[in-house]
Parts: sequence; C-alpha cells; structure tokens
Amino acid sequence: MRQLGVAYLDRLQAKAPEAVRIVDKLPQNFELIGLIHQALPEARILHITRDPVDTCLSCFSKLFVGQQLPYSYDLAELGRYYRAYERLMAHWREVLPPGVMLEIRYEALVADMAGEARRAVAHCGLDWDERCLDFHRTQRVVRTASAAQVRQPLYTTSVGRWRAAFGAQAHPLFDALGLSAPPGPGTRGAARPDGRERSRSGEPPASSAVSPL
Repeated sequence: MRQLGVAYLDRLQAKAPEAVRIVDKLPQNFELIGLIHQALPEARILHITRDPVDTCLSCFSKLFVGQQLPYSYDLAELGRYYRAYERLMAHWREVLPPGVMLEIRYEALVADMAGEARRAVAHCGLDWDERCLDFHRTQRVVRTASAAQVRQPLYTTSVGRWRAAFGAQAHPLFDALGLSAPPGPGTRGAARPDGRERSRSGEPPASSAVSPL
C-alpha cells in the first residue's frame, strides 16, 4: 500500500512540481477512504455532509459529461445510492483512527464560514490564512460543476432549495430515502416504517483527501 501511495504522489508531483499539498476531491473518494488511509497515512480527509434531499437533487440537476455519476439521472436510483453511501460512511467512522477524518455540516459552513473553515485548515495541519475567506477572488481555472459558484462569495440560498425547485416532483427520491413524502399535489410515498427521522448525513461528492507532497 505504501508503494501505491508513493507512486500516486510521484505522479502528482510530476504534474504540479511546485505544489506543497494537493487536494483530491473526486466524487467517488468516499468509496476508497480505507485504501487512501492505508496508502497515504499522512493524508487528512474532509467529509462535508449536507441534507440528503438537497444533496441528491443537486446531483440530479447537473448534466455530467459521459458516464460520470450514472446514478444521478434517476431520482429513485439516487436515493438508493445515497443510502448505500451512508452505510459505507458509517463503516469508515468506526474503523478510521481518531484525527484522520473531519466532518463538517454544509449548513453550518454557510452559516459560519470563518469558524468552519478554520476547523478544516487546522485539521490539515496548516496555518490560517485570511485569504481562505476570499476564495471567490482566485484567478485559477476551474473546470468542475461548481465553476460558477466558486466565482461568488458563499451564500445560504441553497439550503432547503429542493422545496422551491422540486416540491412534490421529488417523491421517487423520498420513497427511496425512506422519508415522508414532500407536500403538495400529487404527493405519494410513506414515512419510514421504523419511524426514524430523516437522516442528516452527507453527500457523496464531498470527501476530499489532502495529501502532503
């Protein structure tokens, strides 16, 4: 595993020879957290969690290129995938050593960016820099689905966005997540048979590994 980690860092260094640290935020990183820790024991993992309905509908609203995130084109499949993701993240929480993974709520982050950003930076073993709060001023090229969002300051309008954007049309997702059906005409679906409240875990696209080079 250590040889795999060394090979990974060598390839990164060839692409970014001046970089001191690299953030790898591929959407499927959450599937490989155990492997990442074994191969890169000094890497720190950031897991950003968000309301499950907002998370899934955010994925559903994006048209990903080619075969990226194939589960994101069907609401019921999204819900099933999300629940599998929750189970896997529960496993990683149990087996990872303390201090390897930090979890941050998206809703807490947009409400208190300075406080939550300081937690993330400290978790990565870095000194605080006020420029972290001005991320939207960067001139670097961004090619991800969040290209537009990163050019503006942090905002709170996406919290609970599904209510206005989807409403009762989201019922296949609610059914798959095992949640009470959304209000509105055409609503169907039932509450979870076990009576549990809505899960408050996070979203698949937000597990990032910070690797020192």
